[in-house]
Amino acid sequence: MPEAQETAVYTHGHHASVLRSHTWRTAANSAGYLLGALKPHMRILDIGCGPGTITADLAALVPDGHVTGVDRAAGVLEQARAEAAGRGLTNVAFATADVHALGFPDDTFCVVHAHQVLQHVSDPVQALREMKRVTRPGGFIAVRDADYAAMTWYPHVPGLDDWLALYRRVARANGGEPDAGRRLTAWARAAGLTDVTATSSTWTYATPEEREWWSGLWAERTTASAFAGLAVAGGHATEEELAAVAAAWREWGGHEDGWFAVLHGEILCRKEV
Repeated sequence: MPEAQETAVYTHGHHASVLRSHTWRTAANSAGYLLGALKPHMRILDIGCGPGTITADLAALVPDGHVTGVDRAAGVLEQARAEAAGRGLTNVAFATADVHALGFPDDTFCVVHAHQVLQHVSDPVQALREMKRVTRPGGFIAVRDADYAAMTWYPHVPGLDDWLALYRRVARANGGEPDAGRRLTAWARAAGLTDVTATSSTWTYATPEEREWWSGLWAERTTASAFAGLAVAGGHATEEELAAVAAAWREWGGHEDGWFAVLHGEILCRKEV
């Protein structure tokens, strides 16, 4: 197996404001493009599982199979284990792993899934090669990633333009690619995958409750999460500039006609038999 190692820095970290977003995610709202391919007996690898809400959903959908959730951050796996245990799931396990060098034999899994992972890694093509390696012939590689440059909102709040430009600078300085969604097909082809179905979907925040939640967590991320520390340490922004961006988020969240859409690229790849 390859010995490549991750060199990128995870931009978000696991601050409470980040985990509020991660624990909101479900298989329905984050992996809908994959669900039609699932069968009850399948063995699934969920890469970058974080607190495990999607992982647990997948395990419930393959009651005769098994799901392995992996993440580079060992600490968040305790929350994932608690999530699975709280649902009474017995067909799921968790471990640490690096997507560039997965510690599993060739042809192990029926499905290898990664949600919001490739935008944060140093070599997404190598990551996809590894995902392909551990997928059984005829199995599926499923990837979904946001595309920050394609995010859009209303009404126009100038400080959110500053947020987007800042986030993209910080993410790229950390070795990632924030506009990953549009690149997934190209990365998959470069990794040797030939049977690739590309789709897209969105998260949309428009109700008062959604606006309050989305703007609040991003305001907090901007001043208190790992992103904030990396922005300041890297010389990308001052604490005063971060505070101004956080205020812009709160301003947008207070608009009665506020609307925000997050575009995602998706690929469902079939490994050749």
